[in-house]
Amino acid sequence: MDRMIYLSMAGAKTNMAQQDVLSNNLANVNTTGFRAQLHAVRAVPVRGDGASTRVYSLETTVGYDTKPGPLTVTGRPLDVAAQGNAWLSVQALDGTEAYTRFGSFMVDAQGTLVTSNGRQVMGDGGPISIPANTEVSIGSDGTVSAKGVNGRSTAVGRLKLVIPEGQLTRGDDGLFRAPDGADLPASAVARVQEGALEGSNVNPIETMVQMIAAARQYETQTKMMQTAEQNKKTASQLLSAGG
Repeated sequence: MDRMIYLSMAGAKTNMAQQDVLSNNLANVNTTGFRAQLHAVRAVPVRGDGASTRVYSLETTVGYDTKPGPLTVTGRPLDVAAQGNAWLSVQALDGTEAYTRFGSFMVDAQGTLVTSNGRQVMGDGGPISIPANTEVSIGSDGTVSAKGVNGRSTAVGRLKLVIPEGQLTRGDDGLFRAPDGADLPASAVARVQEGALEGSNVNPIETMVQMIAAARQYETQTKMMQTAEQNKKTASQLLSAGG
């Protein structure tokens, strides 16, 4: 009976981890450029003497949903949406290069192009500096131009756009990086759409259905633990009566 309880406990723990992932996805349904996190579970048979009649529930590699989110046209010159599998490069708080689909930019007090949540936007040659008293625009190829009071527009940098060959790894800070931690090379074919933002690719209805299913699975696991405990008590009573 103790094995049944342990296996049910492992299943319930997995259901709780799944609920954590789903609730985090649902909380970011309105987060710009958010990629829904995936939670996968695989069954591993218990090896030992006799027939393999029990399995463990173990988490597999956790990835993210790669499909793009819906585009919202804002008309704001410093809003961009990466097209296709392109990603925007930013500088993380630890100084490393990371990647995001969050394309809402602004110019900080030091004249540096940053995301609206404070990350420095990386260009082909590092952070992009914007001259004072200029209007900024961003072309489809990522070229950042500044128009002065004389009406002349000058290119001041180009967004570093990357196209990874495989899936990136999500960090605890919500930014993505290459699996080996190396900086990805800039892509010459990556493009952005100016004046638009990509929304979260989380489907709230689908996520709610998954949360309900996970909750029911959790209830089933806890009932199995209760059944195992009841069977143990019943067996003890029978053995006591027979003695």
